Amino acid sequence: MANPVFSNSPVFGEDKRRGGGTVYAQSSTTYSTVDAATLDDLYAAPAATTRETGRLTYDDVIMKTGGLLALLVVVGAATWALAPGLWIAGAVVGLVLGLVNAFKREPSPVLITLYTVAQGVFLGGISAFYEAAYRGIVSQAVLGTVAVAASALFVFKSGKVRVTPKFTRWLVLAMVGYLVFSLLNVVLMIAGVGGGDFGPLRNGGLGILVGLFAVGLAAASFIVDFDAIKRGVEGGAPRKMAWAAAFGLIVTLVWLYLEILRILAIFRN
Repeated sequence: MANPVFSNSPVFGEDKRRGGGTVYAQSSTTYSTVDAATLDDLYAAPAATTRETGRLTYDDVIMKTGGLLALLVVVGAATWALAPGLWIAGAVVGLVLGLVNAFKREPSPVLITLYTVAQGVFLGGISAFYEAAYRGIVSQAVLGTVAVAASALFVFKSGKVRVTPKFTRWLVLAMVGYLVFSLLNVVLMIAGVGGGDFGPLRNGGLGILVGLFAVGLAAASFIVDFDAIKRGVEGGAPRKMAWAAAFGLIVTLVWLYLEILRILAIFRN
């Protein structure tokens, strides 16, 4: 998978529809003797739902994602109003916790929550900076982020784009290329080569094209993430994996928001 949050998971990282994944079964207790009345009651009882058996559901993912997103917004708003200068600390802590969570085999609700808080501090501070320089840019970036994420979900639900191994390989290669390009831009900025607010390779027309390419990658990453979540639900993954799914979606949302914010700032310049 392109998103390490999903690709390193023993649940989301394998395609169970092709027989490569793990089938999760709930433990049961076998009784040596069962009377006729008990058997009648068992047969008459309704089938257990996925929630009752402790398996992952879409509602679990939605609730966890919504909760983390609400926390992100609240922390971001507080940082914007009280201490926007803390955005650097939030960025560093968020990066470290993001890497730790991405490569953990089992999700940690505490670490995922702390990551969300750190990203809230980072986004709140950096958003305040952008808003001070370009009035109204944050609301535009939020609307753009919601529009792209919703469009990716619509495309996935429509079935017009299928997540095949070829599609996944293309996305991985494209994201690696984008990462190398971004690191090169940072190195040039540190070395003082070129100019501009976003580095020599992320300004003007080239910066807009690169930003649009990154937005496309984020949208494709959403589609792959949705497919991974679907396979987790259909494969009977444990309910605790909703934390991993929510974390992966938050990571992509943050990346998408920052890219759109940068594109809008380049247009303003």
